[in-house]
Amino acid sequence: MNAAHREFAQRLGYAGLIPFVLGCALIWLIGDRDLDQHAFVSLALSAYAGLVIAFLGGIHWGLSFARGLPGRQPLAWGVGAALLGWLGVLMAPYAGLAWHGAVLIACYGVDRRVYPQLGAGDWLTLRFRLTAVAALSCFLAAAGS
Repeated sequence: MNAAHREFAQRLGYAGLIPFVLGCALIWLIGDRDLDQHAFVSLALSAYAGLVIAFLGGIHWGLSFARGLPGRQPLAWGVGAALLGWLGVLMAPYAGLAWHGAVLIACYGVDRRVYPQLGAGDWLTLRFRLTAVAALSCFLAAAGS
């Protein structure tokens, strides 16, 4: 991957943090003043977190197919991550957002172990930064829910 492509991917990754940080901030700013808006923002953040978790699982499918790996584990994890993200959306916001924060950290843990085997180890620094901000946003939002 050339440097311009890598830089663009990094910028997109950081831009993907905007809904996490904004959603968390809105949950705290709205507070109990408007319960309908609070519920809407909580659901929006939870849905986005679930979507990101499904995306992180899907990366394993893509890397597995691109590298021609014979094992079933990347495929199973891809589906498992999507199901874990969906489960968090079904929960009450205070529980679901905490769940999403934990699952985001678990996704990083899996990626830290598997990415080097899949030839993507050089992305782990960016993955750590994105995970730290996204998970912290989820945990703080859960506390405000």
